[in-house]
Amino acid sequence: MPNINISLPDGSIRELPVGATVSDLAASIGAGLAKAAIAGKINGALVDLSAQLSNGANVEIITEKSLEALEIIRHSASHLMAQAVKELFPKAKVTIGPAIESGFYYDFDVDTSFTPEDLERIEAKMAELAAADLKIERSELSSSDAIKMFTDLGESYKAELINDLGAETVSIYTQGGFADLCRGPHLPSTSRIKAFKLLSIAGAYWRGDEKNRMLQRIYGTAFADKKELDAYLHRLEEAKRRDHRKLGKELDLFSFSDEVGAGLVIWHPKGAMLRTILEDFERREHFKRGYDIVVGPQILKTELWQRSGHYENYRENMYFTEVDEQGYGIKPMNCLAHMMIYKSQLRSYRDLPLRYFELGTVHRHERAGVLHGLLRVRGFTQDDAHILCTPDQLDAEIKGVLKFVNDVMAIFGFDYEMELSTRPEKSIGDDSAWELATNALLSALKDTGRPYEINEGDGAFYGPKIDIKLKDALDRRWQCATIQCDFTLPERFDLHYIAPDGEKKRPVMVHRVILGAIERFIGVLIEHYAGSFPLWLSPVQAIVLTVTDNHIPYAQDVLAHLRGAGIRIQGDFRNEKLSFKIREAQLQKIPYMLVIGDKEMEHGTVTPRYRDGKNLDPMKPLEFAEFVENERKQFK
Repeated sequence: MPNINISLPDGSIRELPVGATVSDLAASIGAGLAKAAIAGKINGALVDLSAQLSNGANVEIITEKSLEALEIIRHSASHLMAQAVKELFPKAKVTIGPAIESGFYYDFDVDTSFTPEDLERIEAKMAELAAADLKIERSELSSSDAIKMFTDLGESYKAELINDLGAETVSIYTQGGFADLCRGPHLPSTSRIKAFKLLSIAGAYWRGDEKNRMLQRIYGTAFADKKELDAYLHRLEEAKRRDHRKLGKELDLFSFSDEVGAGLVIWHPKGAMLRTILEDFERREHFKRGYDIVVGPQILKTELWQRSGHYENYRENMYFTEVDEQGYGIKPMNCLAHMMIYKSQLRSYRDLPLRYFELGTVHRHERAGVLHGLLRVRGFTQDDAHILCTPDQLDAEIKGVLKFVNDVMAIFGFDYEMELSTRPEKSIGDDSAWELATNALLSALKDTGRPYEINEGDGAFYGPKIDIKLKDALDRRWQCATIQCDFTLPERFDLHYIAPDGEKKRPVMVHRVILGAIERFIGVLIEHYAGSFPLWLSPVQAIVLTVTDNHIPYAQDVLAHLRGAGIRIQGDFRNEKLSFKIREAQLQKIPYMLVIGDKEMEHGTVTPRYRDGKNLDPMKPLEFAEFVENERKQFK
């Protein structure tokens, strides 16, 4: 019998008999690899271990340590969950169950909603099925046979999916008495699904269309081993503890009200102070880097939004109104007013670059279902800026923004990742402008020396962009800073400058934010710091606590002196036990508590206590002010 040659990732060639599978290849390399193998990759495509090999193929064995392993494990876990549901709820109809970034889900059509107790039963059944070591097998059927099979089983959703695919054949995976439509690949048996947890229940419309039937969605997660699962579940619990919506209420920072409207933030005194600190920080940092502060109107004529392309490409996210029979758009972005400032006078190449910065409040129509605390709102303020420069200055300006981002993220203690998003299907401008803009961003990214990813087709409608995703204390990614390169809007608004040769030339415009939406960034900060802000950011830096009412007059003097010294300080002079007041101050995560008793009053001192319970030596009030200032400088 003739043999076939298989190329391995290390460049070596392995000879196997015709008809050999990925599993056979793993076994030929070693018993350890055969035991660890969960799937394969043939010429770059993921396949099951049972997939047959062909002569000359490039093959990689996928184990639990491979990058691709987690998705395969989770997809197999979703099928295991569906099998468990069908065994416990025979009348349930299965629909779709993909692996997702954080785990997996499966949607079911059931007569009654699942309960938390049901999840426990389903999870127990999954464990039973996993222990049974059911073989997971792939087969192919003609679409007509598959439709008949699922129709006979009462699985109308699967039949509908196959019919819509329009393919001649489809692949079916079976394990025990359960069959599912799927492209795969999957683990070789249910016993390889070793660490999983069902997490929550939600409603979901079939195919995301609210006109269709509401289904029951079960979310879960799975990992290669229990240690990884336990670590993830710990992070989930920690995320709940840090939830900015919970902490925002406990710390009295902000609120939302149905009477006001969904997605519209109401800032309370401490939250407004936190915003003010951030915004003042932003102004200082922009001044350092040669930005000019500008302010544009909240509404602009509809004609301007039509000229910019927003009306055609972004209208569904905008709000419109009419004044004196003239249409206006409430701004979702700040770029139009900044271009009008540029156009207000003749510009020379000697004037460029111009950097316009605005803490601009914008409004965007977000669907109610995606609103989420401060992280997704309808009214928010961006630290928005637009740089207008010559093409020769573009590289330096992009790199300047990238350095700005790096400096600011270091102050807050964030690491970050970067990706380049390219031209989307819905866009304006010609190909040459997009190519110039994309190459400019790409060149600057390469010169940073930092890794980056390419995100095809996710740019803004007017230009490509660099997205910066910061990583918080729980290693979660958050989209904040963005740098967009735009040759198109300067053309549409006829922006120009006088070049050295006296000719009119087009400037390039860079749209950029550093923190992004202030609301979103504060939400991220709350969760990153678990509400325990560093001293320089804390809305309240210290609180004066009296032991008895006799100490109130001196405490009031201390409060006044420290406020005069610029300390953000409050007083708690209630007739309550000191331990109670200390506990409340700790729950409010105030960095310092200044205890005033007989000894402090006698010596004209305060005794600072840090929020973690550590006591400092008594000191004069102004010494404490100097102490706070020195600590503030170290934090920032």
